Amino acid sequence: MLPEQITPGLLVFAAMGGIAALAALGVILFPNAVRSALCLVLNFFVLAGLYFTLGAELLGITQIVVYTGAIMVLFLFVIMLLNLAAPQQLNEKGDIKKPLGVVMGLGMLALILAQLQVAIGKDFGPRSEANFGTPEVVGRTLFTLYAFPLEIVGILLVVGIVGSILLAKRKI
Repeated sequence: MLPEQITPGLLVFAAMGGIAALAALGVILFPNAVRSALCLVLNFFVLAGLYFTLGAELLGITQIVVYTGAIMVLFLFVIMLLNLAAPQQLNEKGDIKKPLGVVMGLGMLALILAQLQVAIGKDFGPRSEANFGTPEVVGRTLFTLYAFPLEIVGILLVVGIVGSILLAKRKI
């Protein structure tokens, strides 16, 4: 028998969070690039499921379509193009990358835990709108309150596309 605070929805959310954490670990621990990419696909799908359980359907669909569909196809094409195999072990003397990575990772973990501690104590209250996370509300917010940042992002994307075309263009 479950206590009244632990609902079946909370158990599903916790299970999906655990699967997402394991898939994220698989992304960084597998030496094979294809297996890491497949773990990333699993992580994206589980994150979309988490969005659905939180009532943010638009974010869940966006997660599936944009990240799992488009970004992962790009990653897999790059992996196939570069023919990435298992990395060779390099024994460089005085290599500081691994210890520096561990220190930076522990620093990020401490920062995340500090932010969680602050967020746990806050009462966020009920949602202001009944249709929170729907495409209508997100679109209205983007094109009214955040219209200027949205235009800046559009300009940056166009500049990035033009730059990538210029870099990829072969000199004749």
